[in-house]
Amino acid sequence: MKGLQIWGAPLLSAVILLVFLAIWHAATRQETGAQVVDAEYAKLVGSEAATGKKSAFPTPAEVGRKIWGHVIDPFYDKGPNDKGIGIQLAYSIARVLTGFLLAALVAIPLGFLIGMSPLVYRAFDPFIQVLKPISPLAWMPLALFTLQDSGVSAIFVIFICSIWPMLINTAFGVASVRREWLNVAKTLEVGPMRKAFRVILPAAAPTIMTGMRISIGIAWLVIVAAEMLVGGTGIGYFVWNEWNNLSIANIISGILAIGLVGMILDLSLARLTKLVTFPE
Repeated sequence: MKGLQIWGAPLLSAVILLVFLAIWHAATRQETGAQVVDAEYAKLVGSEAATGKKSAFPTPAEVGRKIWGHVIDPFYDKGPNDKGIGIQLAYSIARVLTGFLLAALVAIPLGFLIGMSPLVYRAFDPFIQVLKPISPLAWMPLALFTLQDSGVSAIFVIFICSIWPMLINTAFGVASVRREWLNVAKTLEVGPMRKAFRVILPAAAPTIMTGMRISIGIAWLVIVAAEMLVGGTGIGYFVWNEWNNLSIANIISGILAIGLVGMILDLSLARLTKLVTFPE
């Protein structure tokens, strides 16, 4: 029973993956009904796929070979439109982390101020409610016009999408600190700064980290779409460029890389959340 509890979930996950791969392989097996098609299309996808002798969608083995090629040489650079997936991911991660950290520098102090003062909360609330629902990508044209740099514009979009979950969660966490703890600090005549760092921050830290975890997930989603729009570099541009090349195997490789990096970012923030969460 104990072994089943330990290995049950991994084994079930492996079975689900094998079933998925088997269905995928069956769906991309050789087809019948060959036909003559455009020569340019045949050059892109291959003559067999173009004439219907096989599926144009890659098999699991073909995708596996592409992924292995990316793994053994992720940082090659053969020009503006042909860079390794490792370089593209590095650009995207750098933009996400820059925008995310800038948002944290603004959102956490402002969230503290909003959470500690009902007056400030009521003053900022209309602006938050109006700006929060706006899609981050709606800011991209304005950012490109004013900043005149696609990379900086992408960072600005990450900043915009990251700030709201952190701001709201920080304000909520600060406002939810137990009154008893604040009363004790007041009784002991603890100064404002000492109270903020020794009483309020430890109590609100789990909620703040939850907001940061939500923000990093949204930021990673948005950067892919932003890079598809502005082009140049990044994993979003990589996926879009491979679509223009009709390289479905590379598109799938990029999608898997996006998911893997997103999982690592989420797990990292989840781990930090556990470190600042104290048992009741």
